[in-house]
Amino acid sequence: MDNEVRSLSKKRKTMDALLRGLIYLCAAATFVLVLALIVYIFVKGVGEISWDFLTTAPSHLKGTIGILPNIISTIYIILTSLIIVLPLGVGAAIYLNEYATNRKVVAFIEFATETLTGIPSIIYGLVGMLFFCQYMGLQGCLLSGALTLVIMILPTIVRTTQESLKTVPQSYREGAVALGATKWHAIRTIVLPSSVEGILTGCILAIGRIVGESAALIFTAGVASILITNILEALQSSGGTLSVALYVYVYERGEFEVGYAIAAILMILVLAINIGIKLINAKLKKRA
Repeated sequence: MDNEVRSLSKKRKTMDALLRGLIYLCAAATFVLVLALIVYIFVKGVGEISWDFLTTAPSHLKGTIGILPNIISTIYIILTSLIIVLPLGVGAAIYLNEYATNRKVVAFIEFATETLTGIPSIIYGLVGMLFFCQYMGLQGCLLSGALTLVIMILPTIVRTTQESLKTVPQSYREGAVALGATKWHAIRTIVLPSSVEGILTGCILAIGRIVGESAALIFTAGVASILITNILEALQSSGGTLSVALYVYVYERGEFEVGYAIAAILMILVLAINIGIKLINAKLKKRA
């Protein structure tokens, strides 16, 4: 009996060691692949980045290539989309998790949001072009692109916020109500601050989707490289984001060096935004 137990213990230890080694191997392979991709893009693209490249608009007369209009359009698209989608997404998640009592309705809405997540972006672009550009008369502009992206990233914000709200212990809510707080006051002062990290994670995922999107924006926001600093005027004008500019330069013009440079700038932009959100999260935690 003792020999069988020892034999079984050795088998378990061997299997545990093999599985642990496999997990480490998968983690190392993922890390190496991501690092290789980042290094390759930076090696190819950083050498093409210059001050004129970042601060000027493209000009056929001067024969220059500049991406400042695309950088500004990208920032405008990100800000506009987040300003619209955050209240909608967070509000929907609060309703589903805190107020909704009909579980069938909740299950249907959750199924709908998960279905929206899997729809190809090109379909969003076609729907955005038909509805926002033509039916609503907005034409091809940054606002049409931002509204289309709102529909695309809304499921991400809703689901991440909802899952974050579920992690808040029920005792927090019960304690607040026992002290005389209303339900909304408890949600606003206790539940939301406790789940802010998950909400910010949803923002990071949404920004990544916005920055990397090109198919939907080509149909709705356009590909123009016009330098407009006023955000209200820019939202009413056609404008290509960095991802759209990357597509145009590489696929239509065959300028791969410019494409690598834009890709490197996109990665730097996403990294800077993620670091900024992490710092905001750290400050909010200290205040809480």
